[in-house]
Amino acid sequence: MAIFLFDLFGCASIGLYSLATDEILIVPPQVSETRSRKLEEWLKVEVICTTIGESVLIGALACANSKGIILPHYTRKEEIQAITSHSNINVAIMETKKTAYGNLVLANDYGALIDPRLKETDAKIAADTLGVEVARGEIAELPYVGSLATATNKGVLAHPLLKEEERKILTDVFKVPVDVGTINCGIPYVHTGLIGNKAGAIAGSITTGPELFIIGQALDVVKETDET
Repeated sequence: MAIFLFDLFGCASIGLYSLATDEILIVPPQVSETRSRKLEEWLKVEVICTTIGESVLIGALACANSKGIILPHYTRKEEIQAITSHSNINVAIMETKKTAYGNLVLANDYGALIDPRLKETDAKIAADTLGVEVARGEIAELPYVGSLATATNKGVLAHPLLKEEERKILTDVFKVPVDVGTINCGIPYVHTGLIGNKAGAIAGSITTGPELFIIGQALDVVKETDET
């Protein structure tokens, strides 16, 4: 179980372009096979190369755990097929005007926190698809919870201005320890630069040593020297 440094398209905001669970890692098809194999090795998952609605912003548009994935309404059939052909994951296509479900929903295999502005019907779809109980809430008094934290089945790292009452909700929802920190030299939108699962974590390439220490503590991983 380790943490590595990485970039995609020369950008340290790797969480915008990728989505990890304990079973799969989705990355854009432009990622080379060599780099995909490295990611596969680090997180001990199968890598799926596809876009979402022809966009490379996979981590912003989709939310997933080991049981299900939530996708925006304009996801193409061939993109859904690319995901389902490699996994038995439940798929929900959200027929709403909202599209950035990676920013609106935060999930692990034990629970999910959703943007409180989402409708009750959306919350039910999320609960059924992800196979977990869903709670509404904020992180650092902000509603777009998916962008403000990274949750795995071992821990949660959240925005550094997380309120104590919010921490209690996160701990209850995700059933793992919750810590706070930043990525990529002080960025508080943790999800934009950090992905992980039970096998390890990958942080943006400009994440600092102190940030890596906190990430390691929060997600129960350790820093490795192998970087790219």
